[in-house]
Amino acid sequence: MTPRIALLGFSIECNRFAPVTTEHDFAIRTLLRGEAIMTDARGPAPVMLGELPGFVADMDAAGPWQPVPILLAMTEPNGPVEQAFFDGLMAEWEAGLRAAGTLDGVYCVMHGAGLCTGDDDPEGTIQAMVRRVVGPGVKIVSSFDLHANVADADIATIDAFIGYRTNPHMDMRECGMESARVMRRLLGGLRTHIAKLRLPIIPPTVTMLTGRDAPNRPYGEVIDLGQALMERPPYAGRIVNVSVMGGFAFADTAFNGLTAVVTATDAGAARALAAELAEAGWARRAQFYPKLTALADAVALAKGTEDRARPALAFADVADNPGGGGRGNTMFILEAFLAAGVKDALVGVIYDAALAAEAHALGEGAAFTARFNRAPENEFSHAFAAPATVRRLHPGPVRGRRGIFAGGMVDLGPSAALDLGGITVVVISQRVQCADPAFLEAFGLDIAAARVVVVKSRGHFRGGFDEFFKHAQVVEVDAPGLTSPVLSHFPWKHLPRPVIPLDDGVRWEKPALEQGA
Repeated sequence: MTPRIALLGFSIECNRFAPVTTEHDFAIRTLLRGEAIMTDARGPAPVMLGELPGFVADMDAAGPWQPVPILLAMTEPNGPVEQAFFDGLMAEWEAGLRAAGTLDGVYCVMHGAGLCTGDDDPEGTIQAMVRRVVGPGVKIVSSFDLHANVADADIATIDAFIGYRTNPHMDMRECGMESARVMRRLLGGLRTHIAKLRLPIIPPTVTMLTGRDAPNRPYGEVIDLGQALMERPPYAGRIVNVSVMGGFAFADTAFNGLTAVVTATDAGAARALAAELAEAGWARRAQFYPKLTALADAVALAKGTEDRARPALAFADVADNPGGGGRGNTMFILEAFLAAGVKDALVGVIYDAALAAEAHALGEGAAFTARFNRAPENEFSHAFAAPATVRRLHPGPVRGRRGIFAGGMVDLGPSAALDLGGITVVVISQRVQCADPAFLEAFGLDIAAARVVVVKSRGHFRGGFDEFFKHAQVVEVDAPGLTSPVLSHFPWKHLPRPVIPLDDGVRWEKPALEQGA
């Protein structure tokens, strides 16, 4: 039998405090329909993220199959998605599934931290529709980012839940490949049960690293434990997948929280392993408090790099991370470093389409006053001006070299490298986090020669810039912004309270397990 597998996806990480996401935001990143999905997935440099290319490659390698691609919508983290646009996507997905005829399976590329202006769990809404349309006998496998906030509906209608295991996300393609392997097992007769258990812990983003050499990795330790336990008695042979979801705090939902999700061949094994992992997470609760470097101390450290006997440093502007909905245009670190006379520094990448357009109009070599944030969009993105010279211009498309964007195409839009006198700033016109050194190298900038590098990124830059900076050379700066890891800065309305790290005296006792079908 040649299996017919429908392919669809909705992937966005939503920050409730960021501006509303529109169709335009998806169109400039990834909004693909029908055969265009397969062309991109099988292409040498996909614009889509790695899950679907991984799924397609693994299915292709395993033997004949018939993909039925419908619609893939992906974009950079932003605010809640405009409901009318999402409703239009829903209509397309449903019409595509109904027109597909007989299907054996559906692969859904989800994120898990999506929001719409009228729906706090669009992924659950999509999956419920898929099940309603295809019926009970068709196998549904969904993959999720490890920042997923897992609601009941996210596991209730699917046969397997497959989450990322690395942060930075170096395993997106592998996640898609695992989804393909599980899909084939399901088509071969495998029956599954999914269980989840959520803790009253909202991990700040900087506490969620998973690399074995990463500092303070309580979350990574729980993920590692899950992978080890599934291979040991009494779980060996009974567990299909273990996913530990850290969640995304800024979505501000009623189902935020560190969650163990286990897909198994029997309900008892799924419940028991989820409980073990929840207990392991709770035992590490004291480690889920962020430790950041004050801006004044960051300035002193940057100035200290003038001593060539000291190592170069990377400064992460974690509070203005476009990879979490930040606008990528706050000036706090740049302004402080300029005022202090920091030299041999690179800053990337600042989102300011108007400034990039002006630099392109002036041309390389032009001297002018660079006016950042000439129309400030929130209290964090204040206006700032400095004398500058246009050092290098770039049209925008860049092929990723390392980290989460490796091998893919990312369009920065018309962009410019501006020399501000000791500090070179890369300004882009399509918002994206600075996770790949290619975003600076495209302008001929020598990262290895810099003494200071400032990145608008929370953690994914560690997977791209690790060839230049070890963890000990990374400084996470405490500055204002829409993605500050200091969660007490935000006016939460929906988080389940009390929770760590926001509240004192948080208690947890293992409750009756929530489980899906």
